[in-house]
Amino acid sequence: VRLVESGGGLVQAGGSLRLSCAASGSTFSINAMGWYRQAPGKQRELVAVITSGGGSTNYADSVKGRFTISRDSAKNTMSLQMNSLKPEDTAVYYCHANWGDGTAFDSWGQGTQVTVSS
Repeated sequence: VRLVESGGGLVQAGGSLRLSCAASGSTFSINAMGWYRQAPGKQRELVAVITSGGGSTNYADSVKGRFTISRDSAKNTMSLQMNSLKPEDTAVYYCHANWGDGTAFDSWGQGTQVTVSS
């Protein structure tokens, strides 16, 4: 499974951005998809995850109520709507997919920079 992100950029605090992730390849075997982020000097952390059918989502406490993850299985895309952005949301955001039947594999996108100015 190959993942390509888009939609990062620079925004002022309180603003919004929408990230998108396009999946290709063995997309029929995707079990779950999610967004992770990594700020300078920090470990990569989970932001949000959604199951293959979109029936279950989970968010980091720091983004609950502000970010919304969604998935369009027919189009093989996933999005992250980010509202009320804060400077501490500044990071490189990565799209992730867990896929495979039996043996699980992980795929990552190249990352997209999100910068929130105060």
